[in-house]
Amino acid sequence: MGEVQLVKHIREENILRESFFELANMTFGLDFRNWYEQGYWNNRYIPYSFQHGNKIIANVSVNLLDFIIDGMKHRAIQIGTVMTHPDFRHQGLSKELMNRVLSDYKDQYDFMYLFANQTVLDFYPKFGFEKVEEVQYTVEVSFVGQPKNNLQKLDSRKNKDSEFIYHFAKQRAPVSQRFSTINSLHLFMYHCLNTFRDNLYYHPTEDAIVLYEQTNNQIHLFDIVSRKKPNYNKILAAIAGEGRHEVIFHFTPDDLQFDYKRNLYEDGGTLFVRTNGIHTFPSRVKHSVTSEA
Repeated sequence: MGEVQLVKHIREENILRESFFELANMTFGLDFRNWYEQGYWNNRYIPYSFQHGNKIIANVSVNLLDFIIDGMKHRAIQIGTVMTHPDFRHQGLSKELMNRVLSDYKDQYDFMYLFANQTVLDFYPKFGFEKVEEVQYTVEVSFVGQPKNNLQKLDSRKNKDSEFIYHFAKQRAPVSQRFSTINSLHLFMYHCLNTFRDNLYYHPTEDAIVLYEQTNNQIHLFDIVSRKKPNYNKILAAIAGEGRHEVIFHFTPDDLQFDYKRNLYEDGGTLFVRTNGIHTFPSRVKHSVTSEA
């Protein structure tokens, strides 16, 4: 197979960085290039990669962030971009990279976690990760005499808007005190540039960026970015307009004025969590979709 070398500095290496971009796009359809070029790849995203010649052939990325759980801050590491080039699979490269990450970050986290697709559900328990069921919250809302949607559309493909989103999100309050992530700006900006670039709005009176999608009487609420505790009622009224609507939360809400329904979340990747043996991961929560790696 030739010499394989571990590298952790591919952000600064043009050829290796381009190879990493190509492998991520081939494996997952991910586009990291614009995210990097706009300066949103920060020191909290650390790829552990195997280099073969001038090519990246395998990778496990570390995302350093923190959880808010019941108002308390906890150190967290999210693993992402786990991939191996087809020509080098079944040689234990991902296993070697995972073990290196676990060794390097021993005693440096309260929770380490990741989202796995259906093909690798047996892989992560070998490293001490346990499957955790997420719960998604929905609520029925009804508004009378409410004008629909006075929100301003944002376009992250425009530098002016992406810079506004970035500087605004740097000052954001946690979306939930029950369960949310903080210090995950790099992940949020990736999703703004790619996953949710058509779902970005600014609510001027509430001074909040709202990520949502509405179809008929159903609203998928992906995130609310605010420098204060968001007023769900005013924000939802502006989105929904008059009538009855079902709101589906893609994070854990903690506004207690609504009568929420809780359903097992089964649409995305399977959440696996490894703890430090001291803390317990909370039950009946939904990890924010805008900070998933």
